[in-house]
Amino acid sequence: MASASEKSKLAHKDGVMKSLFCGVFDSNLVFPYPSMQREEKEAVQMMLDAIHQFYRRYVDSAKIDKDACIPTEVLQKMKELGLFGLSIPTEYGGLGLSTTAYDRVMEEIGALDASLAVTLAAHHSIGLKGLLLFGTQAQKQKYLPRLASGEMIAAFALTEPSAGSDAGGLQMRADLSSDGKHYILSGNKIWISNGGIADLFTVFAKTSLQGAPSTKSDITAFLVERSYGVRSGPSEHKLGIRGSETNTLYFEDVLVPVENVLGELGQGFKGAMTVLNSGRLGLASIALGGCKSMLKLSISHVNERKAFGRLIGDFDQIKDKIARMMAETYALESMTYLTTAIVDEQMLDYEIESAICKIVGSETLWKVANEALQIAAGAGYMQEYPFERRLRDSRIAMIFEGTNEILRSFIALSGVKKRGKQLSQIGAALRSPFSERTQLAAWIRQMWRMRMRKEYFPKLPASLKQAHCVLAKYARIFSGLVDKALRKHGSKIVEDQFVQLRLSEMAIDLFGIIATLSRTYQIVLDRGEKESQNEIDLCQSFAHLAQKRLQRLHLDFDTNVDELQRHIATWAYQAGKYAI
Repeated sequence: MASASEKSKLAHKDGVMKSLFCGVFDSNLVFPYPSMQREEKEAVQMMLDAIHQFYRRYVDSAKIDKDACIPTEVLQKMKELGLFGLSIPTEYGGLGLSTTAYDRVMEEIGALDASLAVTLAAHHSIGLKGLLLFGTQAQKQKYLPRLASGEMIAAFALTEPSAGSDAGGLQMRADLSSDGKHYILSGNKIWISNGGIADLFTVFAKTSLQGAPSTKSDITAFLVERSYGVRSGPSEHKLGIRGSETNTLYFEDVLVPVENVLGELGQGFKGAMTVLNSGRLGLASIALGGCKSMLKLSISHVNERKAFGRLIGDFDQIKDKIARMMAETYALESMTYLTTAIVDEQMLDYEIESAICKIVGSETLWKVANEALQIAAGAGYMQEYPFERRLRDSRIAMIFEGTNEILRSFIALSGVKKRGKQLSQIGAALRSPFSERTQLAAWIRQMWRMRMRKEYFPKLPASLKQAHCVLAKYARIFSGLVDKALRKHGSKIVEDQFVQLRLSEMAIDLFGIIATLSRTYQIVLDRGEKESQNEIDLCQSFAHLAQKRLQRLHLDFDTNVDELQRHIATWAYQAGKYAI
């Protein structure tokens, strides 16, 4: 992506999409499109080969789904393969994979079995991530080697009966004991992935801060061993991912040593959000694997199934379905691995990009699984075939790790936050133009460059110009709509989720075009235009699909039925039913 000198300049800067919300786009942030180093790529391929051998020999996905349980033998073989140490540094006995390499492995496991993938993601992406990010050296030395070997399995315990996506609504208490040596945890956590098999939990609870009024509480994270007295209920009966353990956890005056506080007191909410930002990429890669698996099944089916004396793959409606599935999956792959590279290079903020990847991953998986079942027709509905299981498994992804509705608001509000500050400063500068003339001139130049810019990716081949035109046009429109929304709503934009939805939807498609353009351009440079035609086709197709959505969103900013929708919902709530 960026050179070493550029990386040093870009370190700790706003991410690609936060910059775009502010009317700035720099192709150096996303191009050249990243790739794994050769040595790591070869190591990952060896791991993938071993995973496939393990899967063929030991895993029966249909049986796991039917029995709602991953056999102990399968879990043991996963431990022996080193799968529980993928993301853990080598000095603690793990494999020390980069984010990109880790996600590539999770993609492959997601293609094979969703329950196995969720079990590993709950361990790595969220269960032990807080320990990696915020743990003390003593905490890491104590737990990471055991987590890497699989002696201990990790889980992330945040959700409560009254607090799901609203993590600020937690009720669990953690009170300091009279001798000051322990925190006493009391309360329940629900729907905890790996809750029945984990030995170490990252638990979030409210703590009273020293020196603060007794009524003031903040969230703190704790490393809690099952042996401290944590009890888990039976595994929940679920629509999909039935082999994974999902349980309620019970904490009844559980004593946790003070040295097991994870991070700083009162900073647990921030830590939880940081962990989830990272975990969302793991979920996106699992979804990507699921999409590729369903595409393979669908293409095999359309090349074999006949209707009216012809292969069903010859019919245009089927071709349209396959083409859309291919283009959307290509875009998901491009977005996911562009973002993992940003994480690995530690040069840019990536919270918006990771949220986008999670939304696109989960919704693309659902669309692909649904279309695959439709293509399979009656066979898709029968348990004898994998289509219906894959459809059930895919549904949870839109709920996991922040519902997609919450994440859309998060994307919009995170994006407009800095732009709102900039507009306030511009207003102040305009009121005092002479005292603020240097800053004011810089903003004017920035806005002028954005409005007048013609090339976002210089020297693109002609075959990619159409996609580039879509990006250039709608990036400028998007920038103007962000400013328009802020001028109209100001701080009240927090309450207008219709505006948030449109801004986030536009941001999602713009990032998709950016990622696919960057990736395809790099492929053309590496292989030549003639040898890259398949990727060019997919890039063009996605840009066309995105353009239609962007057109609609642009029009809806000024002409919409927002108030009508609010009114209908209000009287429906009052009636309590379909009262027509």
